[in-house]
Amino acid sequence: MRVLNKEILDSLKRRHTDARSQVDAWLAEVEDAEWGSPKDIEARFASASFLPNNRVVFNLKGNNYRLDVKVTYNTKIVLVKRIGTHAEYDKWTF
Repeated sequence: MRVLNKEILDSLKRRHTDARSQVDAWLAEVEDAEWGSPKDIEARFASASFLPNNRVVFNLKGNNYRLDVKVTYNTKIVLVKRIGTHAEYDKWTF
């Protein structure tokens, strides 16, 4: 998959260094993946939440951080929308 808006991930890693290795691991795995449907994501990330319009929320670092992305399966693109702490996530609107 091709991941866009990686600078959002980098920003979180600068602010929360404890999340750095988890974010890097997620990114490496996703860039190597070839998701064709939500089932492909669910097979590897059982705790991911699937929202309308191909949005997916991943739990990172024991659910301390949430990552919101939009997946376009036919073009193999993952667009990073936002990432934050669990407390920040509670304030997000979808």
